[in-house]
Amino acid sequence: MTTHAAGTRIKVCGITTVDDALACIALGVDAIGLNFVPASPRAVKVDDARDIVAAVGARALVVAVVADRDEASLRALVSATGVGCLQLHGAEPPELVRALLPHAYKAVRVATAADANAIASYPGEHVLVDAKVPGVIGGSGATFDWSLVTDVARRRKLTLAGGLGPDNVARAIAIVRPFCVDVASGVELPGSPRRKDDDRLARFVAAVRDAG
Repeated sequence: MTTHAAGTRIKVCGITTVDDALACIALGVDAIGLNFVPASPRAVKVDDARDIVAAVGARALVVAVVADRDEASLRALVSATGVGCLQLHGAEPPELVRALLPHAYKAVRVATAADANAIASYPGEHVLVDAKVPGVIGGSGATFDWSLVTDVARRRKLTLAGGLGPDNVARAIAIVRPFCVDVASGVELPGSPRRKDDDRLARFVAAVRDAG
């Protein structure tokens, strides 16, 4: 089995503006996430998403973060926005993930070994793991015990999310050896979940690159 630490990919989630998307592109990130969960403070409208997708072009993968929508609704969202991939962050069944492959993957919230073991029930090469916080789908800023998913990272292209920032991402990479790391609140302006902090974003990217 192989690990993925060399050239760890970077996804910046919770992008709400073209300016922040282009700042990510200028730093060479691999993917950006647009949140379509209505309860999220980072939620975007379809028209804004379409503008961001057009500005990014082919320079990065644009991922739609969604929760508990049916297949028809998800396919309509892809068509309306032009996003390249779906991140299923709700209670979606494995069958829905399978129907949307290869342009979708499941996000699994992890707090215990049982949560980590449940990852195996979802199909696809890619999977995202996030901290399990009651009442919060994602973007909580909370971390979890990374050792719970080290075995998963050896078998799957694992994206590690949950409380990552410039000061802890290198340690997370050293422990998990993920395919990709995902950041949202860790690079935001203080008190402004809809905008990214250019300095924190640059430091996060540099920390990932230095980690390998």
